[in-house]
Amino acid sequence: MKYSSHNIRNKFLRRAALPLLLSAFSLAGIAPAQAQQAPKEEDFFKIMKVTAPEGTVLEVGGLAMLPNGDLGISTRRGDIFIVENPTSARPYFRKFASGLHEVLGLAYKDGALYCAQRGELTKLVDTNKDGKADVFETVYAWPLSGHYHEYSFGPKIAPDGSFFVTGNVAFGDEQWWRGESRVPWRGWTLKISPDGKVEPWATGMRSPAGLGMIDGELFYSDNQGEYVGSGGIWHVKKGIFAGHPAGLRWTNLPGSPVKYTTEQFNAKLDPRDKRDANDRAIKPENVVDEKFVTKADLKKDFPQLQLQSVILPHTILGISNSEIVKIPEGAFGPFAGQILVGDQGQSKISRVMMEKVKGEFQGAAIEFRNDFQSGVMRMAWAPDNSLFVGETNRGWGSAGEANQGLQRLVWNKQVPFEMLNVRAMPDGFEVEFTKPVNRSSAEDLASYAVESFTYKYHPVYGSPPVNIENPKVKGVKVSEDGLKARIIVDGLRQYYVHNISLEGVRDRENSSPLLHTNAFYTLNNIPDGAKLPLAQASTKNSGKAVAMKTVPTEIMEDRFNFKLQSAVVESGLKNNNKTAAKGGAKGSARGTGIVAKGSVPAVQQVLTFDQVKPLLAKHNCLACHNPEKRQVGPAYKDVAKRNYTNEQIVQLIYNPQPKNWPEYATEMPPMPQVPKADALKIAAWINSLNGGNQSASKASVKNSDDPNN
Repeated sequence: MKYSSHNIRNKFLRRAALPLLLSAFSLAGIAPAQAQQAPKEEDFFKIMKVTAPEGTVLEVGGLAMLPNGDLGISTRRGDIFIVENPTSARPYFRKFASGLHEVLGLAYKDGALYCAQRGELTKLVDTNKDGKADVFETVYAWPLSGHYHEYSFGPKIAPDGSFFVTGNVAFGDEQWWRGESRVPWRGWTLKISPDGKVEPWATGMRSPAGLGMIDGELFYSDNQGEYVGSGGIWHVKKGIFAGHPAGLRWTNLPGSPVKYTTEQFNAKLDPRDKRDANDRAIKPENVVDEKFVTKADLKKDFPQLQLQSVILPHTILGISNSEIVKIPEGAFGPFAGQILVGDQGQSKISRVMMEKVKGEFQGAAIEFRNDFQSGVMRMAWAPDNSLFVGETNRGWGSAGEANQGLQRLVWNKQVPFEMLNVRAMPDGFEVEFTKPVNRSSAEDLASYAVESFTYKYHPVYGSPPVNIENPKVKGVKVSEDGLKARIIVDGLRQYYVHNISLEGVRDRENSSPLLHTNAFYTLNNIPDGAKLPLAQASTKNSGKAVAMKTVPTEIMEDRFNFKLQSAVVESGLKNNNKTAAKGGAKGSARGTGIVAKGSVPAVQQVLTFDQVKPLLAKHNCLACHNPEKRQVGPAYKDVAKRNYTNEQIVQLIYNPQPKNWPEYATEMPPMPQVPKADALKIAAWINSLNGGNQSASKASVKNSDDPNN
């Protein structure tokens, strides 16, 4: 298995040579600046601030709606508040309890609040009706080792009235990168009865911060990390093994529904527990062009290994996935019944469309709402069908710069032009829309593109996308009402994520583009059934000739407050059209730019921020880094102060060294997919923030300095 250099992050780049865009701008003689402004998320879903009393630090760990419309809030600092009239302009905050231990979940049941403290499931009751808890009852306590990373999450209430909770793994002392289950049930999901009986339910969790009961079924979300190539959501059936091996240490205990052992697992997948000549542990690193396995490969040996129902590609649909909630009827218009997943690191919410195929859940994920003020940790529905969003970032970092907060997401009753649903077909996908499409655009194959990829299954922090291919879209059939498009795709791959891009599709009424153009479908199973005859589909492709002519560089969407209009050369710099034309559309994604493909200058040109920003966005660097301020990772100006050479920064992009930044909780994943020419431009710009030290500006590819300084 080998890497492909094709880009998969199409949410942040626009496909080159989209004929509809080119014809609109060039053939019709319309300048890019005159093009219709694309719709924005805030045009439909408004983020409202919920004002807390001065001095109140929420750092929300849990949210729970009470039957009377009050909102319960638990905090990482151990407080529980009850908010009266929470949707009003002047909500009233009442402290219900304090002195608890990092409460990262809250639920209401039969007149009591239940919360997951770090070491126990606790029941809180106000027996004398004075508005404060006076009974604190331990329902069940689990062991702790005292490690900082042993967070506990939940509870979620099962249909039988029991409670589900999950526990983080700890990390090693010397091997600080390796998740450990130091005491029983770390890295597990537990089911706890109201009278305190515990039932080990499943293991393989790493950092299971998000739980959700969806139609009586339990799901959880996890972060990218060792043995987790990318975040996503898992269906937690009893006895599953979700993939992280730390919890296998306790499968010999009574009641464990998982029977695999650590030794059995390590015999199939090397833990890379190696030491150097000085007997110091060696941190496993990503190896480019290595022979690797995927989770689907290992499932043949471990049938209980549960694949993600839906993968949320890392840095595109989050970096620290959190709460999972179902959109109730009457809320958020046509999206009722679908799932929202928060993300703490990127301060965003994604939408998930699931279906069951051959007995397993799978489906597509798409962006929904960005730009929350802090990391999205918890969500709860208000009686008026708005969505409370509880936030925190202390110690974890987030794209939103506030340390904590409570906000409310409100739909303005206007329906955006979106992919309403994406369903797998035996020969492709059926895309349903919220509004009828412009038939001319939707029947044009040039409006569509598909990429498929997967992730490594290994003991390295995260994984770059691997085995990337571009299946051909052969035909499309649009329904009579214009609300569905069935696309025929040549080369579907089971167990792979399929990035379905509808860049050229427009709505019938206003010729507007989709609010979000890319959906990521996790194809665990290809459904059986009749395939659509190609004779019944449109095979029109207005882009055949255009794709092989002068191709602009990757066209970036207006994410991160950056806009590059269609058919405008990236940052105003000269485009290497010869390289692009040689490879067609594929060549444009891997070879266009300032520097000819494969060449590296001895002295790197230093770009301005406006010039480098397209590269930072294309490779999703801005998901975790800010030029001036600490975010999920360090500010670029702080990286510049380390006086790395350009080459050292390139090597750190390919194999990060989190030990160099111990004050940041979230590791940077390896990114070998970033072309070296791009990485050197980024490195030179970073070093320019510190005055461009001489050694950095003169660095060449032959520099052999140790990047681990």
